Amino acid sequence: MKLIVMSDSHGDRETVKAVSSLSGDATFHCGDSELSFDDPLLENIHTVRGNCDLDSRFPSSVLVEVGNKKVLAVHGHEHDVKRSLMMLYYTAKEQGADIVLFGHSHLYGAEMEDGILFLNPGSTRLPRGGKEATYAVIEWGETLRISFHDMNSGVVDSLEIKNFTKEH
Repeated sequence: MKLIVMSDSHGDRETVKAVSSLSGDATFHCGDSELSFDDPLLENIHTVRGNCDLDSRFPSSVLVEVGNKKVLAVHGHEHDVKRSLMMLYYTAKEQGADIVLFGHSHLYGAEMEDGILFLNPGSTRLPRGGKEATYAVIEWGETLRISFHDMNSGVVDSLEIKNFTKEH
């Protein structure tokens, strides 16, 4: 299975179009698209509302099953992710999530906690901390592979996790 994940595109339609054109089993936008809910670019993307999104029709979170994994997507501002992942961790446990996708900090990264993958794809438009603009690709089979890509689809960073088979 393969997930394509982006966040914090802040009105940049071209990056949303480019990233969403990639092949995957599901595509997610973790908020601050600054597009309207009914924008055709977002038609096949699981999209949540960020703190810069004015269209209130976006949900604050989505929980979908992809393959045998429950994927929770949020923006992160309502979970105080710039300080800690603790609030998001409790939400993930309550929702039974295997994978948690979030944005807001504009910094890419991934970590495992109690068998739950927490992933921030970074920002496709306004990265922070001197980092490049990025999106993420998550692939799993026997091994979980996470890669962060720049806007030219070059791999900026990656990691592999063996035995990603947590069951509920």
